[in-house]
Amino acid sequence: MKLTRITVFHTDLPLEHPYWLSGGRLKFETLDATFVKLETDEGVTGWGEGTPWGHTYVPAHGPGIRAGIETMAPFLLGLDPRRVLDVERAMDLALPGHLYAKSPIDMACWDIAGQTAGLPIADLMGGGSRTPRPIASSVGAKTVDETRAVMDRYRQRGYIAHSVKIGGNVARDIARIRDVEAHRAPHEIILYDVNRGWTRQQALSVMQATEDLCVMFEQPGETLDDIAAIRAKHAAPVSVDEALVTLQDATRIARDGLAEVFGIKLNRVGGLTKAARMRDIALAHGIDMFIMATGGSVLADTEALHLAATIPDANCKAVWACQDMITVDIAGGRGPRNIDGHLHLPETPGLGVHPDEPALGPPVAIYEAR
Repeated sequence: MKLTRITVFHTDLPLEHPYWLSGGRLKFETLDATFVKLETDEGVTGWGEGTPWGHTYVPAHGPGIRAGIETMAPFLLGLDPRRVLDVERAMDLALPGHLYAKSPIDMACWDIAGQTAGLPIADLMGGGSRTPRPIASSVGAKTVDETRAVMDRYRQRGYIAHSVKIGGNVARDIARIRDVEAHRAPHEIILYDVNRGWTRQQALSVMQATEDLCVMFEQPGETLDDIAAIRAKHAAPVSVDEALVTLQDATRIARDGLAEVFGIKLNRVGGLTKAARMRDIALAHGIDMFIMATGGSVLADTEALHLAATIPDANCKAVWACQDMITVDIAGGRGPRNIDGHLHLPETPGLGVHPDEPALGPPVAIYEAR
């Protein structure tokens, strides 16, 4: 089997509600999504998606994905997409770094491999738990009252996991945390996501002031050095998200005991192939995981679900899915959808969901083997 054509689509995905990042630093209203169709000489087609969370959240943006694919395409055409390690090496040689640009290609290759084997991707990767995974909501940085309203809206949809965005104002952060905890149901999973919105002093102020609540904080500093510098000065469990990009980051976090949880975002780390290595590092060191799409459609959500299904149930806290936050559906209602706040693994071989191609608009690029 050989890869014969790569077709690239650019689609805007409007958000249902404007989204403010932690500390109110950045506002998003539309996501820039890139969809990739890989075609083979045996008639098997795979789909991938790369949708960064805006252009300014982390060093990743939609136009960069499309530019990266243009650079890598000549090195990929003619390869067997089922040999995902060969494809990974070809991308890394053609374009060092730029992991987010490689993720949709990797996803589409796994889709083809799963279809060819007649297995869902999770089963092909050696996992495949059918335990439904809780979906974590994303509660933007807001006042106490607004936070309650947004969380109640998600609870009405069945959500039991919530990622509450904080950061930027110590007094307000403490007030919001205490209010959320006062109204928290016993079975709920709540993560307080700082998104790098604190200085070291702010982090310690909030984390020490809420030690009695035993709550978990995600990315309480800009870098791993920041998290390490305050590690011995608070008792709160920590999840690392934005600072977990490479396998080297994962090994440092595990070796130095910087976090109890990995927040693995598939687009940011380069796709399933690279994320699986981080998963194994986490499991080897007793580190639990949240698995997340960076953003995007049901395709990106489904990719995250497949990786989550390869993690033992006890070690997978939740998945984050974006489909309830956007106003367009490029897959016509197909694929894993929210059922009482959970996603269920599809039994269809491969990814388990493909887009309605006309919904994506005309291709912005086509690369073919010569």
